Amino acid sequence: MFLQMDGVSKRFIGRDQQPFNVFSDINLSIPENQFVSILGPSGCGKSTLLSMVAGLENATNGAISLQNNVITQPGRERGMVFQQPSLFPWLNVRDNVTFPLKGIMTKHEANERADDFLKMVHLSHFKDNFIYELSGGMQQRVAIARALAMDPKVLLMDEPFAALDEQTRHILHDELIRIWEQTQKTILFVTHSIQEAIKLSDRVIVMGTLPGRIIADIEVDIPRPRKREDHQVIEIEKKVMGLLEGEIDKVLKEELTNEN
Repeated sequence: MFLQMDGVSKRFIGRDQQPFNVFSDINLSIPENQFVSILGPSGCGKSTLLSMVAGLENATNGAISLQNNVITQPGRERGMVFQQPSLFPWLNVRDNVTFPLKGIMTKHEANERADDFLKMVHLSHFKDNFIYELSGGMQQRVAIARALAMDPKVLLMDEPFAALDEQTRHILHDELIRIWEQTQKTILFVTHSIQEAIKLSDRVIVMGTLPGRIIADIEVDIPRPRKREDHQVIEIEKKVMGLLEGEIDKVLKEELTNEN
């Protein structure tokens, strides 16, 4: 399998010096070129799991591997897009995209590659602009171009559109699907939005909490573009919401118990 998680668990030590299991025994196989979303309530470990695939966190137990190579640290074969674009405000758009390419290729080659991906995200005319001159949606497109310029095998996206208004989010959904179809990258996408997950993904991985674990792996076999009013979309949305309701109740009860 292209991307594989075998018996993965993550444990932190809390302020009381007691171990806390974020999630345990995560087993997941993702084939090449698939678009997979991870969905679940706050605290289930979605972002932590994505950070582990990126190599920013290590597993307490189990292993995550890409093409049979165990992931232990960050690597060029995995590109990351965060909720906030994390761009350099003192650099222009093109220089932000070429920044991770320094030392890998000549400046001319890096500029050509940056221009190709800025064209892909429809920002060619803004390559000389500084970041503060761009809207939030445009900044996220720069972040996507920067990640793609590294030519990763896997694109990891941690709630990249959560901070955007609804209209911009819908526009970027369509852009992301177009880019995915054009590049055929494997995408692992973390979100809190059921609608977003169903609109974008080939599969939706639903995680439960206390402790974090996979409670469902749902195939979304619906032709794109997908409309919210489509009966197939509605049925999957109901199924996912039904799965999550019990998990959200557990989180609320835990919070109330801790308060008392």
